[in-house]
Amino acid sequence: MEELQYEELDFTNDFIFAKVMRNKDLCKKLLEVILGIRIRHIEFPDEQKVIDISSDAKSVRLDVYVEGELENVYNIEMQTTNPRNLPKRSRYYQGMIDLNQIEKGADYSELKTCYVIFICKQDIFHRNRSLYAFENRCVQEWDICLGDETKKVFVNPCGDMSDITLELKNFLLYIDTGKIQDKFTADLQSEVERTKSNKEWRKEYMTLLMRDRENREEGRKEGREEGKAEERIKAIADLYAGGGTDEEAEKYLKATKEQMAQARKLLAAEENNCRE
Repeated sequence: MEELQYEELDFTNDFIFAKVMRNKDLCKKLLEVILGIRIRHIEFPDEQKVIDISSDAKSVRLDVYVEGELENVYNIEMQTTNPRNLPKRSRYYQGMIDLNQIEKGADYSELKTCYVIFICKQDIFHRNRSLYAFENRCVQEWDICLGDETKKVFVNPCGDMSDITLELKNFLLYIDTGKIQDKFTADLQSEVERTKSNKEWRKEYMTLLMRDRENREEGRKEGREEGKAEERIKAIADLYAGGGTDEEAEKYLKATKEQMAQARKLLAAEENNCRE
C-alpha cells in the first residue's frame, strides 16, 4: 500500500477504491462504462475477496469481486503503481477465480463467464490505446473464438481516446487528473469523500498502514542481519585462507560451528573458481 496520509487518499488508492466500489450502483455503473454493456444486478460475495485454494499455495486478494446476472463474475483491480507482469497476473487471477468456483463443487460446464479488469494509470502495452480487451482465439483461424468465456480488459488514460465512449473517456480523465468530468465522476468523488469521513474505515486504514510499515522495517532488519552474517562468514573464510584455525576463528571472530562450516564451503568454492 502506498504510504499516504488518510486525508490525501483519492479514488485511485486501493483502500478507497475497494470501499467506494461497495456502493452497488457505482460499481455496476463502472462495469457498464468499462465493458460497454448493461447490467441489471450485481452481488458482492466478499469485500476484497481472498481466494486461498490450499495452505501451501499462494493466495490472492481481489480488490473488487462481483457476481452478476447471466452467470457472470467480474474482478476489478486498481493498478496505479508497479505495472510489471500484469498480463501474467490477470492469468493468475482468472485461474484462481475458476478454481474457487470448482472448489464449491461446480462442474466445468458451470464455470461462469469471467471478466478480469485492470484500471491502470499507464499504457502497459505501448500501442497508444486507452482500452485493450482480450479473449482467446485461434491463431490460424482468427474468426474462431475458443469459447472459454474468459475476458481480460485493461484501461488507462494515456492512450488515444477517439475510439472509446464519452463516459469511459470522462472516467479515465478523472482517474488521471482527479477532476470531476460528468455526473458519474461527480458521484464517485462524492462517495470518496463520504468514505474518507468514515471514522471506522479511517482506523482500518491506519492499522493497515502501520502493519505495512512494520513489515517493511522487519524486511530491512532481516536484510541487515543477513548482510552482517555474510560479512562474518567472509571474515572467517579470509582467516582460513591465511592459515588460521577453527580455534582462532572461535576466539577472535566468535564464530559458531555452523559459520565455520559455511566459511570453509565459501573458501572451497572460491578456490574452485580460481582453478577454473
